[in-house]
Formats: sequence, C-alpha cells, structure tokens
Amino acid sequence: MDTIPITVEGFNKLKAELERLKTVDRKEIIEAIKEARSHGDLSENAEYDAAKERQGLIEARITELESKMGRFDVIDTSQMKGDKIMFGASVKLENIDNGEVRNYTIVGPDEADISQGKVSILSPLSRAIIGKKAGDDVIVQAPGGDIEYEIVEVAFV
Repeated sequence: MDTIPITVEGFNKLKAELERLKTVDRKEIIEAIKEARSHGDLSENAEYDAAKERQGLIEARITELESKMGRFDVIDTSQMKGDKIMFGASVKLENIDNGEVRNYTIVGPDEADISQGKVSILSPLSRAIIGKKAGDDVIVQAPGGDIEYEIVEVAFV
C-alpha cells in the first residue's frame, strides 16, 4: 500500500471534511430522503431521486476519504528548510518566453488547487523542478507544449 504525501494543513482539511460528511451531511440527506418519501409515489418523485443520488455521492466520498486516511504521510512543512525544491516548497517561477511570474507551493495530490497556487507533487511542473535551486532553468512538458521557466526563489513557509 503506497503512502500519499500531504501537508498538515491539507490533512486537517480532509479530516474536517470527513467529519462533516459523517455528522452533518449524512444526517441532512437522511432527513431529505424521509421528507421526499412522504410525498408519495417514489417512481415519479424527482426530490427522492435527487436525494438518493446525493446520498450516493456523500457515501462514495466518505469511503474514499476513509480509505486514504490511513495511507497519508503527513509532512510538517513548517520545519523544512534548504535551497533545493522538494515537497512543501514555495517556488517563484518566471516564464522565460513572456516574463510572467507565478508562485506555486508543492503539495500532495489530494490538496492541489491551481487557483490557489498549490500544485501536486505528481504534476509535470513539480516533477520538472524537484531538486532544482533558485537560478536554475527548467523545461516543463505541458499539454500545450514545452514551457521554459527560471526558478527565481525557493522558500519554505
């Protein structure tokens, strides 16, 4: 069984989500199903069908999270330091072609969110920059073609 890297913050978020799903969402959907059943004929009851579908999604997410909880390798990135890029690093990259500068933090696959600048350790970007230092140039093989970046800064926060 492979472990899944995750930051302390990411683990706590997923743990809270699992708790909410089990204690709040599950109870709400049971009540919604009970209410929909009280409206009569289930064969033509859209509310009942929607509630049952939502229940299936909730139970699937609970199952997924419970199976991952034991496999998470929780890494405290606040204790990390150094000049080489690794899991937990915050990196400032400059696109060499257009000069655009972006900041990314390397996190586990279950907490990646590109809109917040959090990229998965498994992403092409992370794979290209792991082990590099500020001042290095890297080529990232992206779906739209190769992109060349200069690593401007490496930090651990």
